[in-house]
Amino acid sequence: MDETLKNIISSLGGREIGIDGTFKFHCTCCGKCCINREDILLNPRDVYNMSRELGMSPEKLVKKYCEVYAGEDSRVPIVRVKPKGHVKRCPLLKDRKCMVHKSKPSVCALFPIGRVLQVGDTEGNIKDISVEDVQYIFSSPGCGDNAESHTVREWLGHCGIPIEDEFFIKWQKVIMETSIIFRKMEKKFRPQVMELAWTAAFVVLYLHYDTGEGFMPQFEENAQSFQGLLHKIQKD
Repeated sequence: MDETLKNIISSLGGREIGIDGTFKFHCTCCGKCCINREDILLNPRDVYNMSRELGMSPEKLVKKYCEVYAGEDSRVPIVRVKPKGHVKRCPLLKDRKCMVHKSKPSVCALFPIGRVLQVGDTEGNIKDISVEDVQYIFSSPGCGDNAESHTVREWLGHCGIPIEDEFFIKWQKVIMETSIIFRKMEKKFRPQVMELAWTAAFVVLYLHYDTGEGFMPQFEENAQSFQGLLHKIQKD
């Protein structure tokens, strides 16, 4: 495994686990995984699914339950579920039940399994990647018990997340490509221009969806149009 990924896994306090590797975990519905959380990050598919589940637009969902900021290193927009109160409770927890249980964020559905994928090399070049490049992490959940044993493959199926997750791979590429371009642009353009580019990325990649239509075709169209815009700005 690449040293960068090893460091990421180590920082998360987890261990690498293969797709058919086993781990022990049984959810007792204690709700502990919904408090003291500041790390529930949403991807565009999460925003789309949650919006559809709650019957509201992606824009309204983000405004009501999330906060948006530029990644310190990546410079791309990051959408995070905004915790509430001193216990940092998920705002989508109502009467100790998840309001979007059927369409919960990927990080919540996968818990206590995580996914990482190295898209670029040490020089920032985009690599050819496939499903075999996805690395899985098991982190001690700090809740539930060890009454059940699972494989990662089984757990993904239980979560309704495909092993060959086309969106996950394409989204990681979009993040890396946008990050590389944004960091180059920051050296050439005024902050006002970068603010416009950043806002465009957020709106087009996260909000520009009709929840009455399929997600993936819209995501691919949005990503293609946005990256075309970025390349045009660079060229001009």
